[in-house]
Parts: sequence; structure tokens; C-alpha cells
Amino acid sequence: MRAPAARNVPALLQALREEEFTGTVRVSGAPGGTIHLRDGLVGAIETPGAPTATSALLTTGRIDDEAWLTACATEPDADRLGGHLVSAGLIGAAELQIVCTAAVFDGAFAMALSAPGGWETGEREPALVAAGVEPRSLTEEIARRTGVLGRGRAGSSVGELARARPESVAELGPGAWLSSRLQELLGSVNGRRTPRDLAFALGRGLYAVMLDLKRLETLGLIRWEGRTAPGERPSTAPRVTPGPSADPGPAPPGGGPLPKRRPGRSAARDRGERGDR
Repeated sequence: MRAPAARNVPALLQALREEEFTGTVRVSGAPGGTIHLRDGLVGAIETPGAPTATSALLTTGRIDDEAWLTACATEPDADRLGGHLVSAGLIGAAELQIVCTAAVFDGAFAMALSAPGGWETGEREPALVAAGVEPRSLTEEIARRTGVLGRGRAGSSVGELARARPESVAELGPGAWLSSRLQELLGSVNGRRTPRDLAFALGRGLYAVMLDLKRLETLGLIRWEGRTAPGERPSTAPRVTPGPSADPGPAPPGGGPLPKRRPGRSAARDRGERGDR
């Protein structure tokens, strides 16, 4: 299908919403990604810039690898996998929708941190999708998140912070207290991982991780150092669960279309790294 004329991706998605388009939008660039639409609503976003719903469920151990493999073998169609996970008692319907919807917003935020190289529309592809998010809601939420993260900062864009490698600069003093979530994040900061790397390692959303890093910075526990090249992708690859005939994961961003990803066998779960979304 020929994509409608649009000045940017939000305008394109709004035009496709008006057409009640069902299919995919492949966005090239860094990080780029694939946007899955059903009747013009955004049901899923797959991007190297942020964990997908599948990655979040597996990395945190919300669904263990063995149960996931069994579910994928029983229901290999990604469109029906969500319903099977619920009927098998592996997750509640409401919780699954929350996880999938959160991944949509986070994927859109990650993709908005750098300018796209281009886009093209394609046919519908099977995917673990949320009930659907209005494109206008995505645009408004991205603006809000960018404003929150950029508040009080000078000289660094939010996109630059997403590519930085924060360093731990102080230990908690006597009597100091941090939530377990912040302690886990602080323990994962080592001067080599970007916020995207940390999000994949902990199974949390990119925005949530960046927001907590900002809190740690305010407390004087980390500093933002070591800017990376604008096009650099996360060194911690997103969890993917390829089946026997599927690709192992997305190709590096760079202008070409991303391969189709289907659920199946997963990599070994990151030992000892479990985080709240």
C-alpha cells in the first residue's frame, strides 16, 4: 500500500487512523521500528529502542521461559497467543492489556527520540497486540514525557540522555533509604550501559528507567557521562523468542525493513536481574 502523504510519523498515523488502516508501518532510522495497526489503532510497536511486551514479561519472570515455550508451541499464531496466555492462567486479561499498552507507549517514546529516516506501509502481520491506542494519545503522551525528562536540564536533549552512559558517583550514606526499584537500578548503573541497555536488562520501560535515573541524579548518586554516537543501538539486545522457522530478532536499524518477529523459543533469562515495569 502506498503511504499517505505526511510530514512526519504522527501525521502519518493520524491519516491511517482516519482510513482505519490495518497493517504495518516500518520506520527506518535509529532506532526505527515496526508499528502494528488494527483499524487505525496502534496495537504494538517493535523497536530496538525499547523492550516489547514479550521482553517485559520474560525478563521480569512474570511468565517463565518454560511456560512461555509451552504456550507458543500450543498456539504459534501471535495474534491468538494473548488469548491463550489468559486461558491457560499464565496472566490475567487486564494485566496483559496493561503490559501491552505500556509497551506501545514506551516504544513510541523511544522511536520519537531521534528523527526517522523514512517509512513505508505494509501488510498486516501477526503480533501480540494491545486493544489499541489512538495515535493522537501517543503524540500527546510523548510530548508530556519529553517535557518531564527535559525539565530543569540545559545543554542536553532527552535523546542525548537516552544515549548517555550514566555513572554511579556515590554510595548511600548511613540511614539513607531507596526503594527496592531504585536500588536495583542503581546497582545496574556501571558507566557502560545506556538507559536503553538498563531497560532491556531489567525488563522495564525506557521512560520509567530514565525517570528513575533522573531521580538518582537529583539525589547525587549518579551523573550523566559518556555520550554515544547518535545512531548507536543498545548493547543489550531485546529478548526475542524465535520459533523453529523464525528470524532470531530484528535487524540493526539502518533504513531496511525490519524482519517479522514471531514468538517461540527464548534466550536464557537474565540471571538475577528482575525489575518492576
